[in-house]
Amino acid sequence: MILIEKLFFITVISIGILAVITIPPSLDFYFESNYHLIKKTPVNSDDNVLSIKNNDIAKKLISDDTSQTISNTIPLDVVYENLENSVVQITSTVIETHSNIIINGNPVEQQSSRLGSGFVYDEQGHIITNYHVISDVSTVDVSLSNGDVFTAKVIGTDKLNDIAVLQLTDDYSNESLAPVLFADSSQIKIGDQVIAIGNPFGLSNTMTTGIVSQTGRLLPNQNLGFSISNIIQTDAAINPGNSGGPLLDSNGNLIGMNTAIESKVGEFTGVGFAIPSNTIKKIVPVLIKKGEYDHPWIGISGVTLSPKLAEKLQLPKNFRGALINDVVDNGPAEKAGIKGALYKSNREISNADIIISIDDTPVKRIDDIISYVSENKSVGDKVSFKVFRDGKVIDIDVILSKRETTNG
Repeated sequence: MILIEKLFFITVISIGILAVITIPPSLDFYFESNYHLIKKTPVNSDDNVLSIKNNDIAKKLISDDTSQTISNTIPLDVVYENLENSVVQITSTVIETHSNIIINGNPVEQQSSRLGSGFVYDEQGHIITNYHVISDVSTVDVSLSNGDVFTAKVIGTDKLNDIAVLQLTDDYSNESLAPVLFADSSQIKIGDQVIAIGNPFGLSNTMTTGIVSQTGRLLPNQNLGFSISNIIQTDAAINPGNSGGPLLDSNGNLIGMNTAIESKVGEFTGVGFAIPSNTIKKIVPVLIKKGEYDHPWIGISGVTLSPKLAEKLQLPKNFRGALINDVVDNGPAEKAGIKGALYKSNREISNADIIISIDDTPVKRIDDIISYVSENKSVGDKVSFKVFRDGKVIDIDVILSKRETTNG
């Protein structure tokens, strides 16, 4: 369950939005650290090398290859220096109402500071961060690595993908703001080295490293009834305050934005999640132009077909697909003819539509549908489903509509 951490305490959760930490206005943290790590890259070699029997020649070849590898590697301290003018700290002032403390008949209100991270998007003063870092405020303070602070206003938000765009409103012409360079997040591989820079616990300009632990994760938000697709999982240390900060490849290019952690204590346990750079590239230009992003919507709820469920439905072993539990009344799927599951008196499923492909792309999990639509479709587009129903495969076309935040 996704949960935004409240001010002054962290709730015990399974999956928690990283985000924001709250600090007393009097505290001023600064942390700076340089790390040096050489990443060994593969060196092309001829098959003839294997036949060399002279140890001295072999050692020379190995030595030459190692020297070449080191000379082509970007040290982490250089990556850090290159990003000094790209990563920012975001502080907002929020009012928290304590309904359990009543004075003169009114609940006590307390002002506090909420802190997160962000990064420079372009030379026009646009800053990217998580939506939950700036929720419920219209202006924030943006602190650069040199300590200069500027005011920024919120100009665009995508609550469903947890993305927000800020615009600096002060004169920043004397600053050397450097937009973060984007990498193609679809090209990252499990085991790739990654770098996180942000402000965990208010410790500004903190760098940590790790690897890509997995890709294509689905990050659910039960409060909004929507899941963010194609999430990157990493073991790089990220904590409350890192939210909105960049997750970078070994060259310092953006592959994601740190957003959430899985933790029972609300702090780093080695499982962090980042919104992929390709999602940010798709959505941010629309937020800058329109202030909001329209998400395409099918209007279904479903689960991945498990072997046990397939057996109960008397389907072939290892039958794959997404079983449709329910369809939203008058939603796109219902209008197109997709049906919700039928149940027995004991609430076991007796029959159901099972989606096995979308636009001829195989569907093995419910995640595949969410990811495909999120990446490839827009409101008003048509998607073609192959649906297994009553022992037959039928074709159903659905016209996607705009998703509302309150929809399941």
